Amino acid sequence: MVSPLEPTTSESAWRVFLVFLRLGLTSFGGPIAHLSYFRLEFVERRRWLTDRSYSDLVALCQLLPGPASSQVGMALGLHRAGWPGLLAAWAGFTLPSAVLMILFALGVAGYEGIVESGWLHGLKIVAVAVVAQAVWGMARSLCTDRLRAGMALSAAVLTLAMPSVVGQMVVIIVSGLLGRRALKIEPALGQSACSYPVSRRTGAVALMLLVLPLVLLPVWAVSTGSPLAVLLEGVYRAGALVFGGGHVVLPLLQTAVVQSGTVSTADLLAGYAAAQAVPGPLFTFAAYLGAIADGPLGGWAGGMLMLVVIFLPAALVLVGALPFWESLRQRKDLQAAVSGINAGVVGILLAALYDPVWTSAIHDRWDVAMALIAFGLLVVAHAPPFLVVLLAGIVGWAVVL
Repeated sequence: MVSPLEPTTSESAWRVFLVFLRLGLTSFGGPIAHLSYFRLEFVERRRWLTDRSYSDLVALCQLLPGPASSQVGMALGLHRAGWPGLLAAWAGFTLPSAVLMILFALGVAGYEGIVESGWLHGLKIVAVAVVAQAVWGMARSLCTDRLRAGMALSAAVLTLAMPSVVGQMVVIIVSGLLGRRALKIEPALGQSACSYPVSRRTGAVALMLLVLPLVLLPVWAVSTGSPLAVLLEGVYRAGALVFGGGHVVLPLLQTAVVQSGTVSTADLLAGYAAAQAVPGPLFTFAAYLGAIADGPLGGWAGGMLMLVVIFLPAALVLVGALPFWESLRQRKDLQAAVSGINAGVVGILLAALYDPVWTSAIHDRWDVAMALIAFGLLVVAHAPPFLVVLLAGIVGWAVVL
């Protein structure tokens, strides 16, 4: 039953889709900016829920693995229009950037001189600045003391020493265990002012469905060696293990698709840089990878399949957590474990900043200078990321003329 603090008027799924479609076309700036746009739209303008309820929902989605802003959108759609509303909110917010990323992939695949092109080199250099900005911002918010900073640095060393799927999983598990044991976190206080139409039984089923592919997909990939199975397993695992923000998906997807030979490092970094220039969630980077990947699928079919695969765990863990949130939010040990995991993923992203991002993009002092300029524009001048990406591409193209 919905709290009396909440509006009781519901919306049609089509209306929810249109509202989120407008946000999907205009929400530049990454997940923090997305959450600000959502608050303005749904708390202040439309009054779909109270500020307290919105803050509580954001806290839950930041605690869970997955893209926090997309999960907040799914929950808002679920709250306002039921299960069709969840799907409508996700589709409206996600499809604009996914379509743009697939179109970019099709253009890259049809371009003969992709590896030597100056504009691609410019995109790879700006990817260095974007990842460095993410590491800087996440370290400031997630590694607020010496212990967490030390955990992040240790995680980076371990990730570089074990550059594999196993290494990344070890880092996440060890960071969670260390955080649970060593960090002191105060639980959230107060009661939630918003409920969602999800029973505990439905939540438990969603959690089981979340775990099932994590077990079955690796078995399929190892037993058959199918390129499709390897790609599905890697993308689903990346979607299920991303803590700390969308940028962390880069090293997880790099491990999944580059080491298997499905996508080249050059194509990976070109797509990652392009993802900064489009609105909506960074997870639509997976649509680009599916569209450009070598294997039985590709193009529109591969892009849309990978888009669904990477978002599926985020939806399942959200549905699984919603009915248990009131008890979970009071668990100090759980919040300490997640805080430790967040410190660990800062280290994973720091390692990715070196390999593959830096090693693939920086070749001489001029590349370093261009990366520093891009970093300054993003961090100091607060320039919109899509403008910095566009400028880097133009400069790279002009240099090789």
